[in-house]
Amino acid sequence: MRIGILTGGGDVPGLNPCIKAVTRRAAELGWEVVGFRRGWAGPLNVDPDDPESLEKWTLPLTPNAVRTIDRTGGTILHTSRTKPSKVKPADLPERLQGKLQPGKDGTVDCTAPILAALEKMKIDVLIPIGGDDTLSYGARLHQEGMKVMSIPKTMDNDVYGTDYCIGFSTAVSRSVEHIHALRTSTGSHERIAVIELFGRNSGETALIAGYLADVDRVLIAEEPFDVQHLSELAAKDRADNPANYSMVVVSEGAQMQGGEIMERGEADAYGHRKLGGIGQVLGEEIKQRTGINIISQSLGYMMRAGAPDALDVMVAKSYGTMAVQLIEEGKSGLMMALRDGNYTAMPGDICIKGERRVDVAAFYDKENYRPRITRVSGLPMFLY
Repeated sequence: MRIGILTGGGDVPGLNPCIKAVTRRAAELGWEVVGFRRGWAGPLNVDPDDPESLEKWTLPLTPNAVRTIDRTGGTILHTSRTKPSKVKPADLPERLQGKLQPGKDGTVDCTAPILAALEKMKIDVLIPIGGDDTLSYGARLHQEGMKVMSIPKTMDNDVYGTDYCIGFSTAVSRSVEHIHALRTSTGSHERIAVIELFGRNSGETALIAGYLADVDRVLIAEEPFDVQHLSELAAKDRADNPANYSMVVVSEGAQMQGGEIMERGEADAYGHRKLGGIGQVLGEEIKQRTGINIISQSLGYMMRAGAPDALDVMVAKSYGTMAVQLIEEGKSGLMMALRDGNYTAMPGDICIKGERRVDVAAFYDKENYRPRITRVSGLPMFLY
């Protein structure tokens, strides 16, 4: 048995422990593991007949090679946002230049050469680790006949079909830590702090981080906000605080009522432009309306930097071990998942069957911009 593994999309803490778990369990069974570098760019660019290409785009994984990787964050395999079904002609590997015709949208579907490369490399099962974009292409490969076992990761925790994705707990922990740290400067200068967190379409990270850090107001991607009303609330929070400051957390995908999501730059292969800047703009709007000075801070990549916390190591190792266990049982086309507190496996294409978003009616006070956690019994550990 020869297993391929790759990590796609944004990095999160927990990827390396997952890679290690797959490698060690596979080795115990006498199987070989090959890592593809830079996400889906690895299978796209690798030339199985060229030793230099194999060295550039793959990495043999052995127990010794992964012995210490679980102690650090990120991914030793590196990552990218490559989408092999929509490749610009200029981005095609040299060996494919002029051999594939673009579709009506001007991009090239490279699925056929990827399947051929995987077959030539004798990859029996491929394990992609990623968010819904990465895993959606894994589902495509499975439909085309490749055996695939998917593992969900994203700090937004928004892959449909699972209650938990690798990286979420650490992102929340980092956010809470930095929010509390910012209280010292915010309180010292008697200001209003506006802290921007990652969260394109789902506000779960901001909502849970704000809930745990007990901030005054939280703005999520799912619910547009009235900037005047928010400014009045934040000013009142400051006045009511004996230390004379207040804290506002905002998802990067949040938007003002009547406004637009703040995006910039060219869209990536999955149609996503870079987000960010709502925190800075919001801070300026609050200052203009209240006359109160602002501390505006985007946590950005600090949320996903550094080693994973214990929960992300636990889930990452469990997902990796379970993937190999299911392969040993002869299964494929599945996505590792946590449902109602239990490890389970869902159909691999479930990630494209729906959307995972904050249940605003159940967990968010949209009039006062606050988490509303009034019922806990019977809910999963992270409430959603």
